[in-house]
Amino acid sequence: MKKYYDAAIIGGGIIGCSIAYYLAKENLKVGLFESGELGGKTTSAAAGMLGAHSECDDMNIFYPFARNSQLEYFKLEKEIRELSKIDISLCKGGIYKLAYTEKEKKEMESLCALPTVDWLDANQVISNESTISPLILGAAYIEDDVSVVPEAVCKGLGISASVLGAELHEYTQVYDIQKQESTYLIKTPAGEVEAQYVVVASGLWSNSFFESMGLSNRIVPVKGECLSVWNRGTVLNHTLFHEHQYIVPRMNGSLVIGATMVENDWNERPSLGGIEKLIVHAKKMMPEIGEMEIGSTWAGLRPQTFDKKPFIGRHPEQEGLLFAAGHFRNGILLAPGTGKMISNLILGKEVNKKWREAFKIERRHEVFA
Repeated sequence: MKKYYDAAIIGGGIIGCSIAYYLAKENLKVGLFESGELGGKTTSAAAGMLGAHSECDDMNIFYPFARNSQLEYFKLEKEIRELSKIDISLCKGGIYKLAYTEKEKKEMESLCALPTVDWLDANQVISNESTISPLILGAAYIEDDVSVVPEAVCKGLGISASVLGAELHEYTQVYDIQKQESTYLIKTPAGEVEAQYVVVASGLWSNSFFESMGLSNRIVPVKGECLSVWNRGTVLNHTLFHEHQYIVPRMNGSLVIGATMVENDWNERPSLGGIEKLIVHAKKMMPEIGEMEIGSTWAGLRPQTFDKKPFIGRHPEQEGLLFAAGHFRNGILLAPGTGKMISNLILGKEVNKKWREAFKIERRHEVFA
């Protein structure tokens, strides 16, 4: 292990690996520390839907940031393949955001006004996807809301960062960060290292670092349960989305169905009740799914902040300490944008002022009960 890094990243999920990649591209000496395996926690539980449009209710600040990050994936796919030989399985086709009532259709008016979104009536949708419920009024078609395999992206980013010179330390927990005169001392069971910059990107597990660094910020878990089924003989070319639940087709022939939202639940195992709710809603979107064979079930813990926006930025009193955590439902989507933003902050490059303000660590916040 090196004794000194320009930047040390704590957390080896997709956010941490993205930060490592973008910093390594800038020729910084980067060390990444992960207590387990890269992408082994929340990242591996995600479906991988890049829903910049379908998941976004804030069109002024969050949407531009999410859209910018989404578009980065179309470049990253090639870069990751060239550097790491990993295919991130960018599954094109887009999303049908379904509407069953006039109210739901009306709620999508601002979305459908975007040049990247088209409204299709029921006949148009069903002519493209014959297995969709005939009860729909139509759908917003979002071609660019594609999907990836999260574990592949995370490992691809990590390996690519390594090829560019970053050092990855799996199964190496950081248990203390101490501010020194001009650097930070990072303590791990494998030894101590120094770094000019430290980036905490540990998702839910960032809370201990917020506390030790004198910050009141808190991230709470929102459990998301999922299941996969084997799609034998039935073709689904688009992701189906309704009321924050989805059916995502994978290139291996499976369909990923998700996800529940259970707040303040640290249990990482799916419940029978949660899986039952997913199946009922999935059958509403695609009736034939009820006849399909179950592949597996799982759950992950989404990191939620008080306003459901991530913390991305510097410690208010320490320029060398940065945080990138609390991405809630959109960690996969926002990983490239977060990696670039943290890299630009460290390198002193221009960062959109609205994004800096919206995601800053010290923004006004409430306290969770």
